[in-house]
Amino acid sequence: MNQDFKHIGVIGSGSWATALVKILSEKTDIQVHWWLRNQETLDYILQFQHNPKYLSSVEIDLEKVQLHQDLQELINLSEVLVLAVPSAFLHQSLQTVTLPKDKIYVSAVKGVDPNTRMVIARYLEQIHHIPPTQIGLITGPCHAEEVALEKLSYLTISALEPALSSALSSLIACRYINTCTNNDLYGAEYAAVLKNIYAIGSGIAHGLGYGDNFQAVYTGAAIREMEDFLESLHETHRDVKNAAYLGDLLVTCYSQFSRNRTFGNMLGKGYSVKSAQLEMNMVAEGFYATGSIQELCLEKCIKAPIIEAVYQVVYEGKMPSKVFGNLAKMLS
Repeated sequence: MNQDFKHIGVIGSGSWATALVKILSEKTDIQVHWWLRNQETLDYILQFQHNPKYLSSVEIDLEKVQLHQDLQELINLSEVLVLAVPSAFLHQSLQTVTLPKDKIYVSAVKGVDPNTRMVIARYLEQIHHIPPTQIGLITGPCHAEEVALEKLSYLTISALEPALSSALSSLIACRYINTCTNNDLYGAEYAAVLKNIYAIGSGIAHGLGYGDNFQAVYTGAAIREMEDFLESLHETHRDVKNAAYLGDLLVTCYSQFSRNRTFGNMLGKGYSVKSAQLEMNMVAEGFYATGSIQELCLEKCIKAPIIEAVYQVVYEGKMPSKVFGNLAKMLS
């Protein structure tokens, strides 16, 4: 495994993509290539060195970061491609380009492709025929907003090949980012998807007025449900108490920066799904994941009462107070 990566491509223009560009541009010997769909955003960054919509406090070093609007050009120039596009738009972004099989592809999406109901590693493997040994994953616990503030943060790098996870870990680690590695590529990505659903539920409970005592019981039940789900779908040795599982779940359920918790909180306070989505200027990945994961649970006969409760509120329009009242009795 070549560990001397020089050209890294970042695909996406949101807060997490911006945070990853900031992290990668900390390295003195790396050229970051950044794909931005919107020409106005690209022109603004060229003029002012800041993303106008996301993490606008982050200064973009244009000596280390080259901006692109031609996605195929960026792909051809890069050795490693970091995917940081919302899952709902990933297929649309990639359908007009060719993904060479000799590149390294790293999912930072934390979502499910809604068309295939696959996590992104599986999507790359099955739809774009990327060898699984060429695929990596970046998960938390880490919020983009704290990266912008350069607060000490932690990322987990997953890959089937230890040499690849080690190489990517060295690429990502910097003075305010600590990294660890594992080989649970698919399980860790499902965990990153599930924690967003559980964060919506945590937000719903908060919006309904449930306190810290309930949240503690709820989160404990969520990590057990996550463990059962992962074992049912992808049985392997993993410790769900580690950062990529429990750690990421906790920060997403409790943090003020969690967009999924914010989305759920609005639902608990009486917003409709549509009005909550309109008020938020960022995508809550858990919204798309809830539908896909609930279908998967039914297909695989996986018992997941928390996921089902969130699904009932988000997709079936049931009253949050009634749904979570029943869930509270079940968790007691």
